[in-house]
Amino acid sequence: MKKFYIRKVLDGLTAASSSSSSSTTQPGTPKENDVVQETLQSEHFQLCKTVRHGFPYQPSSMAFDPVQKILAVGTQTGALRLFGRAGVECYCQHESGAAVIQLQFLINEGALVSALADDSIHLWNLRQKIPAILHSLKFNRERITYCHLPFQSKWLYIGTERGNIHIVNVESFTLSGYVIMWNKAIELSTKTHPGPVVHISDNPMDEGKLLIGFECGVVVMWDLKCKKADYRYNYDEAIHSAAWHHEGKQFVCSHSDGTLTTWNIRAPAKAAQIITPHGKQPKDGKKPEPCKPILKVEYKTTRAGDPFMVLSGGLSYDTVGRRACLTVMHGKSTTVLEMDYPIVDFLTLCETPYPSDFQEPYAVVVLLEKDLVVIDLGQIGYPIFENPYPLTIHESPVTCCEYFADCPAELIPALYSVGSRQKRQGYSKKEWPISGGNWGQGTQSYPEIIITGHADGSIKFWDASALMLQVLYKLKTAKVFERTRGKEEKPSTDIVEEDPFAIQTLSWCPESRMLCVAGVSAHVIVYRFSKQEITTEVVQLLEVRMQGEFSDGDSPDPGGEQTPTLPTPGASSSPQEGELPTQPSTGSNSSDGPRDNIPCLQVRSSPLKQSPGYQVELVIQLVWVSGEPPQPITSLAINSSYGLVVFGNSSGLAVVDYLQKTLLLNMGTSDLYSPSDPYQRQPRSPRKQRQPSGALSDSNDGANPSEDRCKSPTSDAKDNSFTRSRSSSVTSIERESREAISSFHFCESFPRKNDSLASPCLLVGTTQGSVMMVALSMPPGGDQRLQQPVGISSCGTMASLKGGIMTMALLDAAGALLPPSYEPWYDANASDEEKEKSRRRRPATPPSSQEGQDSQFAVLCSEKQAKVLAMPSQTRLYKHNITESSFVLRADVVQMAGSNCIACFCANGHIMTLSLPSLRPLLDMNYLPLTDMRIARTFCFSNLGQALYLTSSTEIQRITYSQETCDNLQEMLSELFTPVETPEAPNRGFFKGLFGGGAQSLDREDLFGETAAGKASRSLAQHIPGPGGMEGMKGAASGVVGDLARARIALDERGQKLGELDERTAAMMASADSFSKHAHDMMLKYKDKKWYQL
Repeated sequence: MKKFYIRKVLDGLTAASSSSSSSTTQPGTPKENDVVQETLQSEHFQLCKTVRHGFPYQPSSMAFDPVQKILAVGTQTGALRLFGRAGVECYCQHESGAAVIQLQFLINEGALVSALADDSIHLWNLRQKIPAILHSLKFNRERITYCHLPFQSKWLYIGTERGNIHIVNVESFTLSGYVIMWNKAIELSTKTHPGPVVHISDNPMDEGKLLIGFECGVVVMWDLKCKKADYRYNYDEAIHSAAWHHEGKQFVCSHSDGTLTTWNIRAPAKAAQIITPHGKQPKDGKKPEPCKPILKVEYKTTRAGDPFMVLSGGLSYDTVGRRACLTVMHGKSTTVLEMDYPIVDFLTLCETPYPSDFQEPYAVVVLLEKDLVVIDLGQIGYPIFENPYPLTIHESPVTCCEYFADCPAELIPALYSVGSRQKRQGYSKKEWPISGGNWGQGTQSYPEIIITGHADGSIKFWDASALMLQVLYKLKTAKVFERTRGKEEKPSTDIVEEDPFAIQTLSWCPESRMLCVAGVSAHVIVYRFSKQEITTEVVQLLEVRMQGEFSDGDSPDPGGEQTPTLPTPGASSSPQEGELPTQPSTGSNSSDGPRDNIPCLQVRSSPLKQSPGYQVELVIQLVWVSGEPPQPITSLAINSSYGLVVFGNSSGLAVVDYLQKTLLLNMGTSDLYSPSDPYQRQPRSPRKQRQPSGALSDSNDGANPSEDRCKSPTSDAKDNSFTRSRSSSVTSIERESREAISSFHFCESFPRKNDSLASPCLLVGTTQGSVMMVALSMPPGGDQRLQQPVGISSCGTMASLKGGIMTMALLDAAGALLPPSYEPWYDANASDEEKEKSRRRRPATPPSSQEGQDSQFAVLCSEKQAKVLAMPSQTRLYKHNITESSFVLRADVVQMAGSNCIACFCANGHIMTLSLPSLRPLLDMNYLPLTDMRIARTFCFSNLGQALYLTSSTEIQRITYSQETCDNLQEMLSELFTPVETPEAPNRGFFKGLFGGGAQSLDREDLFGETAAGKASRSLAQHIPGPGGMEGMKGAASGVVGDLARARIALDERGQKLGELDERTAAMMASADSFSKHAHDMMLKYKDKKWYQL
């Protein structure tokens, strides 16, 4: 596990120490910190990874323990993911980061061997919650190509690129002096080097015979005792894999020309059978046309019927463009199963771990490049099992992410109930076969929800409680729009240049269940949650024309635009309520003028059937302005208590009343500053204003203005613009010249200095560090709320910080967080009686301020610094410079250990927390250097010390910054190893035992041990003790209990073997008695007869 070097910050830092933090108070203003007792200390914070969810990124290998029922997946980046029953998963990482080329379980031993592309092998201890490496062995002179560990053996065979085979003792991780050299194995059977070892396995019925496959096509049966080759099998095509029949008399090889050859072990001259499963058979008896290579074959037998032969690859070359296939051959039937992605590896799951018994296959695990599929071999048609793991995070690329810890308890059941109706049918009816391990005994019982937005416009809600992850509900926002994609275009899961429906940002109110999403095509959709199915005849639509700053030629009439107090949208807006856009002022595709008043997407005109769950309330679209596409939406907020949604971009901000479906305010950012505002930015020079509009557009959203659609946040162009908008260290003329809205916060506060009554407000933060207050005048509730307009007035700038504003919040006089007001959820489609039961109500307004006294703290955090202001006086109480050389990517005000703090993630990889309200540094740890814009786009903090980010395109990494969670992590994590008895070995029968017809055992210690084989060359490989040595001894299977269970199983196994020995001895004694009796009878019969009478 990654070690962090912690720089814990002394709690006793004075507020005025150095330039990092300072405290100022105005004369006559009471010092707020005299009242607020801050309880958070550095001891409450610690940073560590908790769990990783999702599909293993770039998988490369796989293994399965048939007794423990645990699946291991290795990746090209050296990661190891282990899966058991639903909710049991584990992530570990090889320090070198080299690709995992092969994995081998020590079956039912709680250990795993991994072989890496850097020619090292490692032994992992799985008997502890966080697996650790016990031993490593690094080969210096040879490259590892294949490994084989026989069942219940401690000797690991390692094949190399030179064609040699070395043997490693997995207990001590030392090399044996016994080596099978390639020239001794092939002798004069071929004139050239046979190539790397591609296969090693022992004969199921005779452990003393080793089958070695070389790439060139030569297979050797090696006698381990005699140290010589018994047989050599030659075929003129390269070998990819080999598999045994369980009786040990036949084996099958797969080749590069798409053929399968079956060999009888005692007839090496010619293959017993050669077939091309996907080749066209010519009528004149010639060889079939060559096919693509069969990369792997498995041969599994059944007692009751025909054997199964499962293979990947081997398709005909004329199937260009056909997807990857898995072929199952059973008796005379051949079934070809198409996969969605290329096959990395597959394994056939069998009832027995013993290779010498009938295998009885029941499932095939197929590891694909971007999915894991398990096929049921026991049902007709080979249906797949329903996958219980959260492996569909990347079904469409993730474009945004939000994390909500400690949600209302009824939310998860509500989302699950509507999501369960979306499940696919036709899965296998059997239980998921990978069922090992046990869940952790976590003490955390609060509900956690993760929401992911995707490039195809879908939104997924995940239950993330108790370190697990399970999809609850999926919402498809693209259903609201007409599909323009042609039928011949297949949707791709790779990041594409244009994803018109991609989710850019979202705002969710868990208490009211209102959801608002903004997409890249400058569209905003408001959703309401309902348990009833409805059909919407006409989707409610509002179109908004945001022009921002204007040049002289197209400036609107400024009358009444500076500080609108009533919902007069002014000349720069064009609301169209409840209808589709009318005839545009200029044709969208005509060449007679620039595009104007046209939205990027067309809202569907046909009735929309809306299933239970999230249902469209209102669609808001920004339209093209004089040939320029609308600017991407940079910030968004919804408030259920006020019935308002607000969004902003580099043109300005707009406030929409989603209850009345009207546009209340649409103004440029510069208009928010009052005329006498000391913070007001200087107007741009006419020279800048006269810049070509296309250049401005290009610099801000990375898209060519002539393109009809805005680009997805997943595209590189968007990533670059993200850097510009976030980073004040990468300032540019465009960034300075166009101030965008970066954050919103609805609250009940004091709009103007020295107000005595708190009222509904909106805090607005910009990319240049200004924080403005907007006052909201709400009409009375009930019917009047739907008839009277909401009043809005800008109150000017409240504060100015360095860098763009990231987050804002309010605390009461005691330092407790004042969340935005909300209305409890009610079902808008339910009957009137049910609506009345959950009657709307607004939480009580905060107490008013007495004259001259401050009763709130305003917390403001930007890319560079944090400030705390007293309200309503707007006096700065505290300031802290978060970073000088870097910039904050994500900041959230979070609840932690019964108090509040600011959590920040910086581009230089530091994670920091600051106390509230005094902004004392509590944690500062260099955790994760920003190597990928995906991390910047998806990193988010949540309450109770939780955070997450997308560590790859397919995986979510969850971390904690809570000391309490770190301390309890061992208990919360799932267990991979559980004591299970190894199944009984197959019964050999009396005659096979007596005359040697059954499986032959081999004392490998006599052959490979140091006394017999000597020591291996020291320069061949270097032994490295693992960091998990002592940890492994301490944590093995949870200590003494595991040891006792193991000892008991060992005794049982020993007793079983002794019992078998007793039975065999008794049988031999009975046989000897019978022989003695017959001999005595014969002696009596011929006792008195002379020799000539015989």
